[in-house]
Amino acid sequence: MAAVKSQPTRIVIVGGGYVGMYTALGLQKKLRSGEASVTVIDPQPHMTYQPFLPEAAAGSIEPRHVVAPLRKVLKRCHVVTGRVTKIEHARKIVTAELSDGHVEEIEYDVLVSALGAISRTLPIPGLAEVGIGMKTIGEAIYVRNHVLSRLDQAASTNNADLRKKLLSFVVIGGGFAGIETLAELEDMTRYALRYYEGVKPEEMNWVLVEAAGRIMPEVSAKLGVWTVEALEKRGIKIYLDTRVKSLENGHVVLDDGTEFDSDTIIWTAGMKANPVLRNTDLPLDERGRVRCTAAMQVQGLDGVWAAGDCSAVPDLSRTEEDPTATCVPNAQHAIRQSKLLSKNIVASLRGQKPKDYFHKYLGSVAGLGLYKGVADVFGLRFKGLPAWFMHRSYHVMFMPTVNRKLRVLMDWTQALFYGREVVALGQINDPKSDFDRAVQS
Repeated sequence: MAAVKSQPTRIVIVGGGYVGMYTALGLQKKLRSGEASVTVIDPQPHMTYQPFLPEAAAGSIEPRHVVAPLRKVLKRCHVVTGRVTKIEHARKIVTAELSDGHVEEIEYDVLVSALGAISRTLPIPGLAEVGIGMKTIGEAIYVRNHVLSRLDQAASTNNADLRKKLLSFVVIGGGFAGIETLAELEDMTRYALRYYEGVKPEEMNWVLVEAAGRIMPEVSAKLGVWTVEALEKRGIKIYLDTRVKSLENGHVVLDDGTEFDSDTIIWTAGMKANPVLRNTDLPLDERGRVRCTAAMQVQGLDGVWAAGDCSAVPDLSRTEEDPTATCVPNAQHAIRQSKLLSKNIVASLRGQKPKDYFHKYLGSVAGLGLYKGVADVFGLRFKGLPAWFMHRSYHVMFMPTVNRKLRVLMDWTQALFYGREVVALGQINDPKSDFDRAVQS
């Protein structure tokens, strides 16, 4: 007689981003009652749809609509707000520092590594002090308030040097995140200047610095060139094959000899694997990602799965040309991997064989500001309004939950009739300052 399990299988998902949330969502739909319990651990109580961060920063989308609350979406899962510090598969233990500060060990039978990547920084003097990232909703809100506050300050000063520094904006990194952030923010500030007397569009100095010889390597070289030309027509300066030497005190020094002052420096120059993985006994590749099979099972370990930015999943669409090819860390793979991953886990629990992940690259879309975009889909290239429409259609389709899809569509509709929101709410960065002054008066 077969042994009966005394308790449901304990599934722990480390990471509540797109892969983590959608894997948990798939599991709670597919698992039978009492078959397994699902626990999701993440430092934030929400999932952030990162492709919409540039539009949230530029005022086209309400920031709250870019995130999905985990507890509301994952009603049949246990959500733990905490930061995972260690994974010991030999003991089947995940160690996490919870939001109240205490450390807890969480046992599992099945583990899913869905950790997101973090910003890849370089030892550039001044970067840590003046750089701003663009990977979280908090950073997007901060960037928006910061940029608009520079316009306020520039309109209020008679100091020519200070004014020039305030109106200089730098984005470092020419991937999708950098280009979309640059284009959306430049478009927002150009729109906002109609409300700032005495500040002219030609006074603004928007700069992109990219170490490689081209931008957005995911699209064709011709489309990359077209994007550079389109941005330059808007007065944006593009520095390719150029590296940043120093950023001390906001003084930007490039390796081609260019120097200028800027009070806004946004860093989007790449990602790297989450450092938490170094404190685990999971097999890692040379880039610090978890080694996986094509079915997203961790190599050599039973009951351990991984997907997303920090997983080295073989890219079966390219392995004939390059046997070592792995899926690149982008939203397109994360979206599709998460859908298959939950099915594979359920299949494995029921003694069935999991399926290999295979996804042929369909193309890429990018927004370059209101009514402007670029797209490379099925080998066809689109520019301007059609590409912008494709960009928005693609991402709203993959935005999680019907609730958030509708809210984003409502934001876009309102912006169509009433324009962008150009209000800086800088007080949220120091909300107690006015109260403290009142107490001291």
